Amino acid sequence: MSIADKSKDKLADPVCKKSKQNARTKTVATLGPVSLNQPMMEQLIQNGVDVFRLNMAHGNRQKHQQAIEDIRAASKSVGREVAILVDLAGPKIRLGQMPVEPIMIETGSQIRFVRTATDDPRDLTCSYERLIDDVKVGDPIMLCDGTVRTVVESKESDGIVCRVVDGGEIRSRQGVNLPGAELSVQALQEVDRENAIWAAENGADFVSLSFVRSSDEINELIDVIRQAGGHALVVAKIEKREALKNIESIVRVADGIMVARGDLGVEIEIEKTPLAQKTIIDTCRKYAKPVIVATQMLESMRYSKMPTRAEATDVANAILDGADACMLSGETAIGEYPIDAVRTMQKIMIETEQLLRGRPSEICDVCHEGDNLVSQAILQAAADIARKVNAHLVAVATSNGDAALIKSKQRDFIPTIALTDSIETLRRMNLFWGVTPLFFDEMGKGNKGVIPFVQNWVDQHHALSKGDRMVFVVDTELWPGVNDMVLVSEY
Repeated sequence: MSIADKSKDKLADPVCKKSKQNARTKTVATLGPVSLNQPMMEQLIQNGVDVFRLNMAHGNRQKHQQAIEDIRAASKSVGREVAILVDLAGPKIRLGQMPVEPIMIETGSQIRFVRTATDDPRDLTCSYERLIDDVKVGDPIMLCDGTVRTVVESKESDGIVCRVVDGGEIRSRQGVNLPGAELSVQALQEVDRENAIWAAENGADFVSLSFVRSSDEINELIDVIRQAGGHALVVAKIEKREALKNIESIVRVADGIMVARGDLGVEIEIEKTPLAQKTIIDTCRKYAKPVIVATQMLESMRYSKMPTRAEATDVANAILDGADACMLSGETAIGEYPIDAVRTMQKIMIETEQLLRGRPSEICDVCHEGDNLVSQAILQAAADIARKVNAHLVAVATSNGDAALIKSKQRDFIPTIALTDSIETLRRMNLFWGVTPLFFDEMGKGNKGVIPFVQNWVDQHHALSKGDRMVFVVDTELWPGVNDMVLVSEY
């Protein structure tokens, strides 16, 4: 029995126990050595984490399996289901083992990439076997996350000679970026396929693919997950120049997007990264897809209890750009202050979101085909009605989460809860901006129980006062699976 199946036997308390003070923007936290234990996971959930990320580039299958079990147990203990994102490593190119390390390579000096390791510390090898074949004279090769820059000066049959443009210290296994080369490597490696199948079998809620270049690669991963019986949503990580060129087609096919600024900032000119982030987020808004902004958001909090002013501004700008979620990486995986990092991000989010108040509600510019078009129109009408009647709560009934996602993209500040009878949908909605997911197991009996259920939830949480209005978006079942009715009720 998979972890997903086991979780249905004893669901966590369906009532979302997030504080009213928690941000509408969602928080993704990467797990690592400092947080791979249930007590720490519980604290992270209590302080606002909505999605846990498992980085498949680190650790082993046994540790990842234990992490999934601990996450589900922590959710049950806290009383709030959180989502799991399995992040596939993809074809990350790294330096091979060096005979001596670290070494300092000076600006203006030369290094070589060779096919077979030698005893010369300036002869470097690489995990990508076709590097020597794929690069051309004049192509840049970036080392150490872009801090060391070289350019190819000449090619030989057994190696290439590079001139060091910006020197620095390098070590074995550090990342190598080839921003000018057209690589023949596939985004979905064999190990990624195996990890995707494992993620599907163990009920992962999201699977992200690194180094995406085209929509075909996303479709390939979707097929692998579906053939394994999984229902995880696929997130495309945008970190390649080719991905930016194909951003519309990638966003159309993917279920979500991650702006992976670490490698993206090396693959393109650093000064173009902020505008690239805005372009990606705008495209996601256009097609009503959730988008995560990631990498170095509060990087200094790996070692400090306080972030820099620039980092705080970075988080704020991502929210103002329209991000659905912000991601912590080393801050919660290997940092000294993981809880403080989550709390600090929550504070920045809450403060920044006040600037979004009063903005007109939005809806994606592209009209979806078929049933989504009807739900989209109904949800826009519901938003207008909610404003006009001064509603204090909007409740959306949804089986697959589509209606909740459309609602989240409106970016209004009327509290929104989304009711579903699917535990998978419940967890996935943790990535949707401004949506509190609730488990309602009587949706199959029609909508007669929706209003009493919501009123009971309001009673338990003292969320409204007598006379406050609520707007319900429901399915009459005249058109099954489509939200086609708006109701207004008074508490």
